[in-house]
Amino acid sequence: MIPSSANGTGSDLAMFFLMGIPGLEALHVWISIPFCSVFTVALLGNCILLYVIKIEPSLHKPMLYFLAMLPVINLLLSTTTMTKILSIFWFNSREISFNACLVQMFFLHSSSIMQSTLLLAMAFDRYVAICNPLRYTTILTNSVIAKIRLAALAWAVLLMVPLPFLLRRLPYCQSHVISHCCCQHMAVVKLACADTSFNNVYGIIVTLFIMGLDLMIISLSYVKILRAALRLASEKEQFKAFSTCGSHLCTILVVYTPVVLSSTIHRFGCHVTPHVHILLASFYLLFSPMMNPIIYGVKTNQIHDQVLLLFPGKKLLG
Repeated sequence: MIPSSANGTGSDLAMFFLMGIPGLEALHVWISIPFCSVFTVALLGNCILLYVIKIEPSLHKPMLYFLAMLPVINLLLSTTTMTKILSIFWFNSREISFNACLVQMFFLHSSSIMQSTLLLAMAFDRYVAICNPLRYTTILTNSVIAKIRLAALAWAVLLMVPLPFLLRRLPYCQSHVISHCCCQHMAVVKLACADTSFNNVYGIIVTLFIMGLDLMIISLSYVKILRAALRLASEKEQFKAFSTCGSHLCTILVVYTPVVLSSTIHRFGCHVTPHVHILLASFYLLFSPMMNPIIYGVKTNQIHDQVLLLFPGKKLLG
């Protein structure tokens, strides 16, 4: 039995309750099958990608140093949420302490910010490689790459550190039932029985600033890349330039398309049932971590060949 109300502020709350997917509780076990399958593929794919990049010296290049961060973020994003989601589906384990909820929220949102910042860094890498190839190794040194990676981590932490404190100051004197599979910021804010204007504005500003600014700079980078590629003499050189960006462009689509789709439906899909919103949000947590290693395993020849070497009896594709 899930209690519908209780009294207390964030500082003395003991427990919240996650509903899973409201309206589809009877189908949780069946829904867990594709969720678990995709989660398993994501775990295996990202671990293999990390292992291959680590053991193969030929993959120790600037772009692939950035790429090595991607599976780490994917693993953090998916494991932080999916373990609890599957426990809800399988064991009806809906309880989550307030502190655990804040920790899950912090890692969920900070992972998304790091992923977006990393895609921006990878766009910069492609810009330098195509628009200024002679200075590529002097611009993107190991020191610069390390600083960019550290900056991405610091940026995500800096933006997300205020969230737990903002939520702890709020009173939760009504329902403690979160109508979601995981502790997302706005899902928790809706339970507060106080003025949450600052929380709402902060969440909107961070989302627009991160997603909007990153996408704008990435788009500008690719405009310059397109112009530089089209100035190349032969079609073969142009194709080679574009092909080096293929994996990154696919990853951008995989990461941002579910976010844009979910946000659009959330704001303009007045007649869409709540479980559709939650399924889309949960789909985002799994789709990107599953697809990223597949994209780079297929599109990057060095990674593709090294992955095949891990499996005896497989021949390298010529």
